[in-house]
Amino acid sequence: MPADPNDTTDIVAWLDSHPQVEVLHTAVCDLNGIMRGKRLPIDQARRIAENAIRMPLSIVGVDVWGEDILGNPMVFAGGDADGICAPTGRGALPINWTARPSAMIPLWLFEDARTPFLADPRQALAHVVRRYAEHGLHPVVATELEFYLVDPDADSAVPPISPYTGKRLDSDAILSLDELEDFGEFFRDVYQQCEQQNVPADTAIAENGIGQFEINLLHTDALKAADDAVLFKRIVKGVARKHRLVATFMAKPYGTRSGNGFHAHFSVNDAAGNNVFDDSTESGSDIMHHAVGGLLNGMAETTLLFAPHFNSYRRLRPDTHAPAAISWGYENRTTAVRIPGGSNKARRIEHRVSGADANPYLVLAGILGAALVGIEDEIKPPKPSTGRAYSERLPKMPADWASAVNAFEDGAMIPRIFNPMLQSMFVACKRQEIAGFATQVTDLEFSAYLEIV
Repeated sequence: MPADPNDTTDIVAWLDSHPQVEVLHTAVCDLNGIMRGKRLPIDQARRIAENAIRMPLSIVGVDVWGEDILGNPMVFAGGDADGICAPTGRGALPINWTARPSAMIPLWLFEDARTPFLADPRQALAHVVRRYAEHGLHPVVATELEFYLVDPDADSAVPPISPYTGKRLDSDAILSLDELEDFGEFFRDVYQQCEQQNVPADTAIAENGIGQFEINLLHTDALKAADDAVLFKRIVKGVARKHRLVATFMAKPYGTRSGNGFHAHFSVNDAAGNNVFDDSTESGSDIMHHAVGGLLNGMAETTLLFAPHFNSYRRLRPDTHAPAAISWGYENRTTAVRIPGGSNKARRIEHRVSGADANPYLVLAGILGAALVGIEDEIKPPKPSTGRAYSERLPKMPADWASAVNAFEDGAMIPRIFNPMLQSMFVACKRQEIAGFATQVTDLEFSAYLEIV
C-alpha cells in the first residue's frame, strides 16, 4: 500500500466505468475501528485523487458514541485543525447491500502533503511496518474473526431464525454444516462482496455459540491484512442487514456463551523472503522466541488495544475459550500466545487475546510492535505452558477496563510503538467512555437493590 498521500489510484476512471454507482462515501477509521467520513457527489470524485478532501484531525479520537473528547487539545485548545485525507490505495470499493448502488473510498490522515498523522490508527500500523523494514524484515499476517448473527427485532442478543427451517436456533453447533447451509445465501453474499473488495476470505465455520461463525482471511502484508479485517467487519454487518439479520462483533453478546475472538497469525520474512521464525526445528528460531518474549513483556500494557470496551472484559475469563493469563505454548489454545504446529517453513505465532470488537489497525500495531521490541532487545520468554494455562500462578492481564487504561498510559513499551498523541487520545477516549458507562444503572442493579437494601 502506498505511504504517499499523492496517491495515483484512478478513482475517477473506475467511477466512469461503473455508471450505476449513485452514492459515494469517503471514510477514515477512528481509534475505535469505526469508519467516519462524508458522502460526496459523484461528479466531485476528482477531489479525492487531488487530496482536496479534508476532515478534522480530531475525528479519529471521538468516543464510541461519536462525541468529542472533553479536554482533547486537538479540538478546542488547538483550534480543531483539519488534516488532508488521502486515498489508501485501495481505490473505490463497490457496496451491494445498500438501497442504491454505492461505493466507498478508504482514506487516511496526513497533517500536510507529506507528514503522516500518527494518531490515525492506520498510520500507526504503517509506522510499525516501516520500523520492521529498517531491520530488513517484513511481517506477514492472517486473521480470524468471529461474529454472531442475532435477531434484528430483539432488544438484546437473541439467536436468529433459520431462513431454511423457519425455527429459531436453540443450541450450540460447533462445526455444524447444517448451520452454514441454513445461512447459505448470507454467506454467498459475504463471499461475493469480499471478492469485489479484494478481501481474501477463506474458510467459514460454525463456531461454539448459537448463531456464531468464523471466517478466516488469508495471509498478506500487515497493512493490507488490517485493511481487510476492517472492511470484512463492515461487509458482514452490511450483508446481514440486507438479509434482515444483525451481525455483531461484540466481544461477549451473551453472558454465558462463547465470546467473539480476533486471532492474529504472523510470521516475519527477511529481505530474501525467508521466514526468520523457522530454524528447521519444531521449537522455532531465537528470533521467534524473542518476539514471544516481547509480546509477553508488553501484554499488560497492550491489553487495552485487544480489549478496548466495557463489554470486552466479559470475554477474558478463565475456561471461556479466551486467554486470561500472560502465557505462551506450543499447540495450546488456552495460552495467550500459541505456536501452531505444522510445517517448519510455516512457523508462526498466533496471538489469541484480542476480541473481535477491537480496532484491527491498533491490534496489529500492538502485536507487531511488541514483537519487534522483543526482537530488538532479545527478550527471552519464560518456559512455555503445557496443559491448562489458567493457573493462578501465571501473571495476569489487567482484569478490568480502568486498569487496562492505566497500564496503557503508564507502560514503558507503549512509547516505543505509538506516537504520544495517539497514546494520549486513546486514553482520554477510553476514560470518557468509562465515565459514560459509570452513570448508567442497569436493570439487574435496579431489580437486585430496589427494595432489598
